[in-house]
Amino acid sequence: MDDHRLKNTSLSPDRALLVAVDLGQNRKSVPRSAALAREAANAASPGEGMQMPAPEMGSEAALDEFRELVTSAGAEVVAEVAQRRQKADPATLIGSGKVEELAAVAASCGATLILFDHDLTPTQQRNLEEALPCRVVDRTQLILDIFARHARTREGQLQVELAQLEYMLPRLTGRGLFMSQTGGGIGTRGPGETQLETDRRKIQRRLVQLRRDLESVRRVRSLQRERRESVPVPTVALVGYTNAGKSTLFNALTDAGVLESSRMFATLDPKLRAIQLPSRRKILLSDTVGFLRNLPHTLVTSFRATLEEVQKAEVLLHVCDVSSPVFEEQKAEVEKVLDELDALSKPRIEVLNKMDLLPPEQQENLRAQGRLLLSARKGEGIEDLLRRIDASLVTDPIVRQEFVVPQDEGAVLAALEGGTVLHQRRFEGNNVHLSLAGPASLLSRYRRFRVAADTGTGRDVGSGATSQDHGPSDPEPGLGNT
Repeated sequence: MDDHRLKNTSLSPDRALLVAVDLGQNRKSVPRSAALAREAANAASPGEGMQMPAPEMGSEAALDEFRELVTSAGAEVVAEVAQRRQKADPATLIGSGKVEELAAVAASCGATLILFDHDLTPTQQRNLEEALPCRVVDRTQLILDIFARHARTREGQLQVELAQLEYMLPRLTGRGLFMSQTGGGIGTRGPGETQLETDRRKIQRRLVQLRRDLESVRRVRSLQRERRESVPVPTVALVGYTNAGKSTLFNALTDAGVLESSRMFATLDPKLRAIQLPSRRKILLSDTVGFLRNLPHTLVTSFRATLEEVQKAEVLLHVCDVSSPVFEEQKAEVEKVLDELDALSKPRIEVLNKMDLLPPEQQENLRAQGRLLLSARKGEGIEDLLRRIDASLVTDPIVRQEFVVPQDEGAVLAALEGGTVLHQRRFEGNNVHLSLAGPASLLSRYRRFRVAADTGTGRDVGSGATSQDHGPSDPEPGLGNT
């Protein structure tokens, strides 16, 4: 068996055997289809006020998603095995008879890797690897591998390594002859314990260093956020299921040119760019990592520094793939993660992306319901989205004011006309009379030219200044990319 594993070192893709396990009594692990949820809702009487749980992904949809994960990891699917059980087998998850069947299927199709769409305990994984002719990988380990492939920045690599080591630590026991705690013969027990404890100490030291490095990243992000909030500029974060089109929408809004890919978790490292809304108000748009069904808790914990952008955002854009047959179930999974991040109560705009994949009559039905549809790939519906964002923001409100500015104040005129919506402009002698609507933070910088309500003159007496006001000589702060 060990020789067989050592032979699988070529650059050719892994030949994967997929194993889907449906545990009947574990409701958290067993997806329930939207059809069953609707049947249960119809069965309840309307007067009872019965609250239905969030829909969960059906078995077929979950298997389709698992295939996409395997493809994103670079493996080739050669066979699939499914099993329904009332409860998990403590030793192998699937039972001894199914293990024998898996061994036969793996040998017949030449599989080099067996992937479980379920989390395995350290004991289950050790027993399966001893009984099967190739490597065994569970769902969490597969997702971690995909994250490791796609991490590009130093921060992303640190977060992935932290999650991998936390996953690996309880699984060290039994990894090979010289790490066996159960060996009873001479030459196995002593050296095995020494090697095991040495590896544990190395991992523990590395975990401490990684947590320190990530804490430094968090402090830097916190300082950057404090500087941004002092402007003030609201932040809007893109959230959604993996492969819902968040990066494509981010590019459509910002022209940032970030990677767009149909592979899952193509975006791991957060992106932040400034954009201007129709009101001429500037915001920061943040692109974040996609969410997934049963996202491993270690990943949510390790990516806490990245996901802080979601927690601090004023408004969330929940991007949904409206063409997906499990659209509602994916939406519910995203809301579960937002709840874990304490961000579920934030204002959210639901964006139904990929509308170009729907038939025209279905698009009209959704629009009649007041839903926001767009196609990020084709650039359709972007203006409507920007207006929705504009209307939902509370920070730095849009106000309408009158100004009288001397014509020789060219810099002031350029700043006001460039950063606001101009409703009226007229010339009177050496002065320019302007009626503007724009961000309060911008207009307050030039309050000395504001028309006072009681006098109608071009010089304001200074009343009405707020904590957002800047001095007359303050330059307009710029918004750089971070």
